[in-house]
Amino acid sequence: MEYRQLGGSGFSVPALTLGTGTFGGSTELFKAWGATDVAEATRLIDICLEAGLTMFDSADIYSRGLAEEILGQAIKGRRDKVLISTKATFRSGEGPNDVGSSRFHLTRAVDGCLQRLGTDYIDLFQLHGFDAKTPIEETLSTLDGLVKSGKIRYIGCSNFSGWHLMKSLAISEKYGWSRYVAHQAYYSLVGRDYEQELMPLGLDQKVGAVVWSPLGWGRLTGKIRRGQPLPESSRLQSKVAVDVGPPIPDELLYNVVDALEAVAVETEKTVPQIALNWLLQRPTVATVIIGARNEEQLRQNLGAVGWNLTPDQVAKLDAASATTPAYPYWHQRGFGERNPPAVG
Repeated sequence: MEYRQLGGSGFSVPALTLGTGTFGGSTELFKAWGATDVAEATRLIDICLEAGLTMFDSADIYSRGLAEEILGQAIKGRRDKVLISTKATFRSGEGPNDVGSSRFHLTRAVDGCLQRLGTDYIDLFQLHGFDAKTPIEETLSTLDGLVKSGKIRYIGCSNFSGWHLMKSLAISEKYGWSRYVAHQAYYSLVGRDYEQELMPLGLDQKVGAVVWSPLGWGRLTGKIRRGQPLPESSRLQSKVAVDVGPPIPDELLYNVVDALEAVAVETEKTVPQIALNWLLQRPTVATVIIGARNEEQLRQNLGAVGWNLTPDQVAKLDAASATTPAYPYWHQRGFGERNPPAVG
């Protein structure tokens, strides 16, 4: 397993991270992702550690905290062999302060995560989303205090816009507080918006990408084919909007899948392995979060590392997945002499 430096920190993380959204399955949304119990989770973590994958990502809202509990039990007795990343900010209870990135909520959220995980520190703690109602100074001073107390080692954010992230970094610099070294962001061959603003920012400010949903909400598993109905087991059949992601034009999807299949034939790899390997060659990407409902899926995803697509194969996938960016990014492409894009 390749290890990569996380942003501008001295912290190294594996190129692949196992997501624990499939652990528990105690709500309608997360049941559609999976319902892995402690025994199954323990076996998946065994396989990960054998392959050199040592980082496991969770969140306080995954199955209402059950995912963290299962992860904690599955790593019991081997905490020193694993890296834990988790998240908080989204609503975790009915009370008026059970949401957001206030000092009140983050302090309580971190203590809850530590208790459920059965540990006294979190390697990477990330805000799950931006809280516009809490002053950024309050959030960052709280996180800095949690780092200094030893409860958190590194901090990151997730689902921020460019200005959210840049303003936060500027405030951290102003006061000498801990800075975000990671941005957990959606990025895939059918969702390349990350490249327009967040990737250049990450390069400039040394913020590493922790990629979530690298297979585009299950669209790049190889099961979706041109002219064929969706598989009955596809999460895209879900009635929960957040579980199917943003709408993607059919022709874009089929063009990408066609290109993936062509490269899969050339490389004798699977479609998901090609999609994951493409991401691992993009600038700023530190680690890609993979999910697995079972051993077979996990082993297949682990096969995405240890080799690289050729430049010609990358170019083929780039061309198939290219779209016109939003303004002002399409306009900036006309001034490439002095304003080059983060990727070619």
